Amino acid sequence: MAVATLLLPARARLAGPALSGEVARALGRAERERAEPGGEAQLRRHFALPPGTWPVAALTRQLDVGDAGDAVWLRADPAYVVPDMQGARLMAHGDMLAIDAIDLAALLPALQEVFAETGLVLEASDPARWYLRLAPDSVLPEFAAPAQVLGADLFDHLPQGEDARRWRALLTETQVVLHQHPWNRERVARGQPAINSLWFWGGGTLPATVSTAHAQVRSREPLLRALVLAAGIDAEQAPRVDALVDLRQLRAPEQFVGEVMLPLLEALQRGELQQLLLDFEDGVRFRIDRGQRWRFWRRPLSRLDA
Repeated sequence: MAVATLLLPARARLAGPALSGEVARALGRAERERAEPGGEAQLRRHFALPPGTWPVAALTRQLDVGDAGDAVWLRADPAYVVPDMQGARLMAHGDMLAIDAIDLAALLPALQEVFAETGLVLEASDPARWYLRLAPDSVLPEFAAPAQVLGADLFDHLPQGEDARRWRALLTETQVVLHQHPWNRERVARGQPAINSLWFWGGGTLPATVSTAHAQVRSREPLLRALVLAAGIDAEQAPRVDALVDLRQLRAPEQFVGEVMLPLLEALQRGELQQLLLDFEDGVRFRIDRGQRWRFWRRPLSRLDA
């Protein structure tokens, strides 16, 4: 059966003028369900990993370099932190900072010296994705994903648990080095945000198994591509199979309606598609199929976030 599953941002990001026409009718007649909100929960609905694990660093390291092995990996991504009256806030991280190879060559050596003093090696397989390799028996504290911290008070999300003090001290030391680095003054002079902190997250080892029900996945996002690689499926296969399509980058309501929904609803009407599943990051999901066109008693959905 040809099924299209769309990974979408939270509905609030696509909420615009009132819905109308075929899209409003299809959403009003669709089966609607609620699941756990959040980016991690959204991906977990489509990829099964060993219980209690979400080792983003090991997964993306395997994608980037292919050498994750049995080491413990931790992301140490470049970040931009802004102080305020209460403390500091994480305002940008990773590829949001538009880091290039020149930035990397300027900043990475100074930070590598800091970690070398503690027996750790800091590497950057991509300008936006920096890694720490740890011994296989390493135990890490709890780290928050940057998406959870963005815009929030940094100190509410600092590492917790065993050995947390060590990582807090390392974070402070790297912030001092970056704050004093002349390259950041040049970035600010060019109108770019400073790279004035790191953010530790995504620790763990490469999972023994990753599985998914989808036969093909279409995405440019590194973590999703890493999950596809770990699951051992092709990113592109024959067209008439179950496909997961990553559209989380959408922000314009008119693009969602005109460029995404209308063509897919037409494919449903022609019988080229048997089912359409919309999976929003806020946990709301819509299942649409051809048989629902007879549900005349259901009112059209006036707003996507209703």
